[in-house]
Amino acid sequence: MTDTTTAAEEGTTAMSRLEQEGEVAADYLEGLLDIADLDGDIDMDVEADRAAVSIVGDGPARDLQKLVGRDGEVLEALQELTRLAVHRETGDRSRLMLDVAGFRARKREELTELGAQASEDAKSSGEPVKLRPMTPFERKVVHDAVAAAGLRSESEGEEPQRCVVVLP
Repeated sequence: MTDTTTAAEEGTTAMSRLEQEGEVAADYLEGLLDIADLDGDIDMDVEADRAAVSIVGDGPARDLQKLVGRDGEVLEALQELTRLAVHRETGDRSRLMLDVAGFRARKREELTELGAQASEDAKSSGEPVKLRPMTPFERKVVHDAVAAAGLRSESEGEEPQRCVVVLP
């Protein structure tokens, strides 16, 4: 921050940068939906200092499920492609989060419950609880849930077998 830039201006600049990321991502995704001949609307938001873009649809849910894939694999790839499109357009590396048909929102709820349950198990047993391997997104949600329960957790292992261990 320079001497002439206030904290409020800095926050406004960050917000407009994230809004620009969302706009670029929305344009990219609308083009992709057209090419794939899929119906969907694009919602944009800013959550936790990152642009959040969602594709939601009125049509058959199975159409958008093609963009989610098995356990979110296609969604992860689509998110990376969208981040690359944003980077190409803005020159900045993006931390944009993409959701399709509410997949990530549902996954976040499930993982929050998993983190809370693992925390309870660690508290009652006094032993560390090791969870299954997860993606970085999944691990982040579990770490947040464990912290909310008042415990510590850490990630261990190498990708793609990296997992969360909840400490008592």
